[in-house]
Amino acid sequence: MARLLMAPANKFPMDPKSQTLSLLETCSGMEELKQIHAQMFKTGLVLDAIPISRLLSFCATSASGDLSYAHLVFQGIQRPNTFMWNAMVRGYSNSNNPEEALLLYHHMLHFSVPPNDYTFPFLLKSCAALSALEETQQIHAQILKTGFGFQAHATNALLHVYAKSGSLESAHRLFDRVNQRDTVSWNSMVDGYAKSGDMERARELFNQMPAKNVISWTSIISACVGAGLSKEALHLFHQMQNAGVEPDNVVLARILSACAHLGALDQGRWIHAYIDKREMQIDPVLGCTLVDMYAKCGDVEEALSVFRNIKKRGVPAWTAIITGLAIHGRGREAIDLFEEMKRTGIKPNVITFTGALTACSYAGLVDEGILIFNSMKRVYNVSPSIEHYGCVVDLLGRAGMLKEAEELVMTMPMKPNAAIWGALLKACHIHRNFELGKQIGKILLEVDPGHSGRYIHLANIFATTGEWDQAVKVRRLMKDRGVMKLPGCSSVSLNGVVHEFLAGDRSHSQAKEIYLMWSRIAERLRQEGYVTATRDSLLDLEEEEKETAIHQHSEKLAIAFGFISTEPGTVIRVTKNLRVCEDCHTAAKLISKIYSREIVMRDRTRFHLFRDGNCSCKDYW
Repeated sequence: MARLLMAPANKFPMDPKSQTLSLLETCSGMEELKQIHAQMFKTGLVLDAIPISRLLSFCATSASGDLSYAHLVFQGIQRPNTFMWNAMVRGYSNSNNPEEALLLYHHMLHFSVPPNDYTFPFLLKSCAALSALEETQQIHAQILKTGFGFQAHATNALLHVYAKSGSLESAHRLFDRVNQRDTVSWNSMVDGYAKSGDMERARELFNQMPAKNVISWTSIISACVGAGLSKEALHLFHQMQNAGVEPDNVVLARILSACAHLGALDQGRWIHAYIDKREMQIDPVLGCTLVDMYAKCGDVEEALSVFRNIKKRGVPAWTAIITGLAIHGRGREAIDLFEEMKRTGIKPNVITFTGALTACSYAGLVDEGILIFNSMKRVYNVSPSIEHYGCVVDLLGRAGMLKEAEELVMTMPMKPNAAIWGALLKACHIHRNFELGKQIGKILLEVDPGHSGRYIHLANIFATTGEWDQAVKVRRLMKDRGVMKLPGCSSVSLNGVVHEFLAGDRSHSQAKEIYLMWSRIAERLRQEGYVTATRDSLLDLEEEEKETAIHQHSEKLAIAFGFISTEPGTVIRVTKNLRVCEDCHTAAKLISKIYSREIVMRDRTRFHLFRDGNCSCKDYW
């Protein structure tokens, strides 16, 4: 008996049906499957429900299958059973034609084929993809009618589609009726409220969850990042770690985005070290986010290093490094990489072109920028968008080519928006063309009446030309329209904590020491011949309205905090939400020379590296 059990398998050949099922089990692709299908015709197994169901399932649902072939097979079956219908519904629910799944279900009911509890989740997935609320409600009624309403996966699928389609009221009613809520149920509700923008309700539900998995944390953290609540996202990430939940690549990418927004380099570096320590695979998305984080946190050299170590560089990674170099004023390097990208056979997309044109604008590379702009349509068949025209207007304007910039605005194929006029107005301010600036300023008040910077900029121009009554009128109009100015805010990230400062701010726990340090720095600056640039103080450069006093600008307080909180020689990194003013720019250059300290300052549009009395922007910002 023992010898029989151990006998070689080939002494007991399988019957055709078993052999076919075995082959289908190990099938690796469509070519092999077609051969199996042909053999089934020869043996008559195409009429056997079990093997034909397995074949159909492979074609319709496997990654190496072929949905079109599955459809042909399905049409050849005389009386498909529920399993076969489900296979086709599932296949179409995962395809680019999810509406076909709903159509199949209609036919399924027409032929009186009873659905089961596996039918509805696939149908609801199609509804979610199509945001088909009416069809969802009909399927909901079918679920209740057929008695599957108490099945957890059907209920969770309903919750998901209601939440995703924006019908949160229906979702919450269903959620309240569920007796046995699992993590999937809670996640659907949290995700639904988060994506609708109701962060307060999303956070409330998240806090009530009895158990949270990585998807729970991903939903709430991603929502915070998307809503601009980067500090909240970092706080949640720390809670996630304390809860012992291992983050995946998606969460890490979101948190790196939060670090990039805050300029929190130390935390970004920690996350990078965390990834390396756990030998996690840096996929294209995570690699791109790392490059973006380092660039936006001021460490462009590390951004370049990460970029060079990405094995498969797609368009997003190339775009991230080109844009990163651009905002650091390293335009020539950005354009060299842009050319290298093209040589490798990777076609730039619309965002890549924006990065390349920005690089040319910030570095004054006029000829190169015009060549790139002209190549978009001619070489790559990419129609320039209004953002690309804005980059070229900025490029020409910065270079003092105001006439050419104005001509481009007047001849562009779309109506100029506020960004276009704003770029031209900024050029007028830089090159002191106040007459043109007045005309554009008045246009901007009509085009963008809710933007405080438009009023301030126009008022500045009137004040510069001595038309104080007009300046006062513009300021009064801004007040009458209820337009509020965004206050200047600078931050420094230190030991995982983001310290924020407003102009004249005394709320920081070390305010006394900060102001004392700035007094010492200011005195040293005066000894070196520094004179406060009162023009900006009176006239406000862009949104930077006159702060409490020129020596209490948020940038200066942040620099002073850096001095008292770091060792001599340490790089001080400051993030500003508005454009750095001329006085702070001048002061930072002199501080870098006097104290031999590098200061990296990120303002609203770009980076400034202050070193040895010079700035990387070459005073061209």
